[in-house]
Amino acid sequence: MNNTEQQFLKELDDKLWKAADKLRNNLDAANYKHIVLGLIFLKYVSDAFEERQNELKDLFQQDADDNIYLMPRDDYESDQDYQQAINKELEIIEYYQEKNVFWVPKAARWSTLKSTASLPIGSVIWKNEQGEDVKLRSISWLVDNALDDIEKANTKLKGILNRISQHQLENDKLIGLINSFSDTSFRNPEYNGQKLELQSKDILGHVYEYFLGQFALAEGKQGGQYYTPKSIVTLIVEMLEPYNGRVYDPAMGSGGFFVSSEKFIEEHADEKHYNAAEQKKHISVYGQESNPTTWKLAAMNMAIRGIDFNFGKKNADSFLDDQHPDLRADYVMANPPFNVKDWWHAKLEDDIRWKYGTPPQSNANFAWIQHMLHHLNDNGSMALLLANGSMSSNTNNEGEIRKALIDADRIECMVALPGQLFTNTQIPACIWFLTKNKKDGNGKVNRTGKSLFIDARNLGYMKDRVLRDFDKERDIDKITSTFHAWQRGEGYEDQPGFCFSAEIEDMQKHDYVLTPGRYVGAAEQEDDGEPFANKMARLTEQLKIQLEESDHLVAEIKKSMEALGYEC
Repeated sequence: MNNTEQQFLKELDDKLWKAADKLRNNLDAANYKHIVLGLIFLKYVSDAFEERQNELKDLFQQDADDNIYLMPRDDYESDQDYQQAINKELEIIEYYQEKNVFWVPKAARWSTLKSTASLPIGSVIWKNEQGEDVKLRSISWLVDNALDDIEKANTKLKGILNRISQHQLENDKLIGLINSFSDTSFRNPEYNGQKLELQSKDILGHVYEYFLGQFALAEGKQGGQYYTPKSIVTLIVEMLEPYNGRVYDPAMGSGGFFVSSEKFIEEHADEKHYNAAEQKKHISVYGQESNPTTWKLAAMNMAIRGIDFNFGKKNADSFLDDQHPDLRADYVMANPPFNVKDWWHAKLEDDIRWKYGTPPQSNANFAWIQHMLHHLNDNGSMALLLANGSMSSNTNNEGEIRKALIDADRIECMVALPGQLFTNTQIPACIWFLTKNKKDGNGKVNRTGKSLFIDARNLGYMKDRVLRDFDKERDIDKITSTFHAWQRGEGYEDQPGFCFSAEIEDMQKHDYVLTPGRYVGAAEQEDDGEPFANKMARLTEQLKIQLEESDHLVAEIKKSMEALGYEC
């Protein structure tokens, strides 16, 4: 995006968030996210519907010779009949479905929602199919009614839109939110008089992603369960390069990896010489999520972007109720919860997935690794985020499983990450990249018996006082280009302090510990030209002076304390 588009989106983010954040005093973030995201979704589908409707109006009003939709205007008895014919044609659902636009029934359109919300509670707002008067019960009921109508009219959305009545939000708060959102538009955006090239789907996707990040910050640890930092998702997707095939995430949260995979295809279309829209048809998305509300968030996230998905029949535990038992994916990506202790069940004993050893009942880290490997096809690659302890722990069979993975030559790359990247935990993290095929092919050289170690702990920048982030060009591209150069045999060199290509024998010498710092060593220090003997003498004299100053200051402090009557 250019600077104008970025500024437009930033101001939109700020405006919408300020409106939504007013609910914070009435509801906690875990609840008000569903209200806010539900209203944003309603606003988007209504805007997209109106945009398509305006396109159709222009088509219907073409000159008689070009109009394939209606009879010539002169064939109607009056202009009123002609307009009625146009209005009737505009309500044909197929015109919207052919452009992948959600059908929005009249009662669910934003204009109806806004005008109806301004009426007194108890007002008659429309008649039902039986001809009976329908009265306005509450604003949350009105919103839920709109969500019901949209779900009924669009099979892709069935069962994935969260209702808001259960949160019992005051009517005036919801009206305020509706009015605030009414001042924004997801279609035909302009900024400072300049027409922007942003599509409504792109604007909504950006806002949706921004809100998920803000809610994760507001919710703390719980919120972070469904949100992975955008830069980390981008890094993993850029390294794996999922151009086509089956993509699977067994701990999908809100579906960030799938969204980034779609963006990856779009962004690399020119350099890879393919049509992005056609290429995206070659990607199949599979996911699983145990939390029911997060499962719906992910499904809604896919639906608004037009991504076909298979998230199983329901929300379910990936270990105990695998929704894709026969799936063998080309790419697996995940950010499972770190160090989960209460995951084990007796029926998991001797499970087919524990090919490299039974994971400890007190920690699910190596269960996630093996679950993902089980769902990987013979040429597939995978990546997952785990706590740093997974690289070195020998507790309860973890060391033996790691040894088995190394001896089986499954480790492709280990990336150590800097701290403070996550909103929900300060636990240091790393990325495991594993593969089932290191032989040459698809532009990659034979890497059999080799693994790459990257120490990225010194990369990134502080985006605020709490969180660190990666810069795309300075950090993500550096890691990605190093990995791809190593894979493709194109100018890769070990860099002390950053990267090292190791043999299995190297890992055996390090007792099968996979911490990158052990392999990359220390970065080379620039020679300042001062002889070692001279530098040692200078530093020793400097230390002596500083110690004498320290003794002097301690004596002065002691004297002052005694003058105040304190014994020292």
